[in-house]
Amino acid sequence: MKTIKRTLKYTKKQLWLIILSMIFAAGSAISALFIPIMIGRAIDVLAYFDIEEKAKVLEIIELMLFQTGVAVIISALCQQLMSIINNKVTYHVVKDVRNEAFAKIQKLPLKYLDSRPAGEIVSNMISDVEQFADGMLLGFSQFFTGIITIIGTLVLMLSINVKVALLVLVLTPMSFFVAKFISKHTYDMFKRQSETRAEQTALIDEIIGNEKVVKSFCHEKESLEGFDSINERLKECSLKAVFYSSLTNPCTRFVNAVVYAVVALAGGLSVWTGALTVGMLSTLLCYANQYTKPFNEITGVITELQNAIACADRIFAFLDEKTEKDSKVLEKTDSLSETRIEGNVIMKNVEFAYNPENPLIENLNLEVMPGQNVAIVGPTGCGKTTLINLLMRFYDTLDGQIIIDGKEIKDMRRHELRSKFGMVLQDTWIKEGTVLENILIGKKDATKEEAIEAAKAVHAHSFIKRLPKGYDTVLDEDGNGLSAGQKQLLCIARVMLMQPPMLILDEATSNIDTRTELIISRAFNKLMENRTSFVVAHRLSTIKNADIILVMKDGHIIEQGNHDSLIKQGGFYKQLYMSQYLPT
Repeated sequence: MKTIKRTLKYTKKQLWLIILSMIFAAGSAISALFIPIMIGRAIDVLAYFDIEEKAKVLEIIELMLFQTGVAVIISALCQQLMSIINNKVTYHVVKDVRNEAFAKIQKLPLKYLDSRPAGEIVSNMISDVEQFADGMLLGFSQFFTGIITIIGTLVLMLSINVKVALLVLVLTPMSFFVAKFISKHTYDMFKRQSETRAEQTALIDEIIGNEKVVKSFCHEKESLEGFDSINERLKECSLKAVFYSSLTNPCTRFVNAVVYAVVALAGGLSVWTGALTVGMLSTLLCYANQYTKPFNEITGVITELQNAIACADRIFAFLDEKTEKDSKVLEKTDSLSETRIEGNVIMKNVEFAYNPENPLIENLNLEVMPGQNVAIVGPTGCGKTTLINLLMRFYDTLDGQIIIDGKEIKDMRRHELRSKFGMVLQDTWIKEGTVLENILIGKKDATKEEAIEAAKAVHAHSFIKRLPKGYDTVLDEDGNGLSAGQKQLLCIARVMLMQPPMLILDEATSNIDTRTELIISRAFNKLMENRTSFVVAHRLSTIKNADIILVMKDGHIIEQGNHDSLIKQGGFYKQLYMSQYLPT
């Protein structure tokens, strides 16, 4: 019920459409309720007419047939218009839910996104919302008409024969008990089905996205076995969910058949005693069918409804996840936008862990003066990229302070803080669009000429001009058709165009050949002039000219200084450096 109530909140924007749908539902139900009355009266006219008044009787029957035909047409027209409106309401709601879900992704902290497969989130936004839409549409289609039909038939049955109507009313709860008992057990199965489907989508997304790796390591068999395992589990929970939910309809139909039999028996006795006419009994039997029809329709689609509720529950659980603004550290009003960034960065007693049981960074202290070029080196997993994540507030420190120009970053708006950094990562990101649009991501108001100058500065202009349409060449998602180095050059051109106050380069030249790397390094040196820069590198030759080299190990800065001083120390940095240039 909590999920259903929340779903109804999304319908507030379409309130007038829902009111219109209810009017058409009432028109359809009332017209349908009018038909049994006409049939009953026609039967009474035929059962008790005088042979001498045959012509008059036929005239009455013709009039009743005409009225019945009009009622059928009105009922069908209202039903069609109601269906159109319900479709419109449903897909407006689905659009709003999807918009909210996509907006949620933009606000979720990286901790959430890093801890879940991308395919699971995709399944949530696409498959679950689609299932939710199907169930919601069925619910709208059955609900309004069903309520009016139930109320209308009861009122009319009471007006014909109170005793028979009360018998129907007493037997009705049996349908509810049966449906509730079964649906209570099927909900968990549909929820498990939705979760397993998301797991399957995540695996498919992972395998397709890493197809080259799968084939390179001859991992096809293991991938198929993993998929078969999930597929088997999905088959089992789907079969159980559908089987148990399918019991609802025949069980409630049995109860409804009992109701119909009771009405027929009680009505037959009333006809025998003269309390009812044959036509009135026929009308009561029709109403008994119409009264139970909404229950049959709803239980007939119980599979879709239960599936929809389970999917809606998962969607709302996703929408309820805490965003960055909802986290323990709240956004404050201080801003860097109105002041010039000097680039003085201080870290005091910083502590951080992705998992509280496994501390990564402990008691880290660092001071970077404005304009200094800071290189961060160390073995894999020592905390280099984590340090960058903390600077950008992709993650917040567990303890300690990070201060930029005298202001703690937790007291700054994340958007303003991040806008002051230009960032080039090892993993490239290319969106679907032209080459020019990809370069302009960081500075949308820049001109084409400025973008070209930035591309020339990083030596990307030559390969861009060789593309079919130059800067107007349309790239697909992930930039298929470009080499890894070319994609990296586009990402570097973005930062060159932005001219940010501070720079972060996380293995920015890892996908570029040595010759191009030397050329780009010169461009970076020009870009880093008078800017505080943080460079994460594995190739130590690229950071020999850094003002400060931080050597990290196990979350601590174990050595600090420039290249020459660290070599003279003969410590861990020298071991790293020599391992790259001397044979073992």
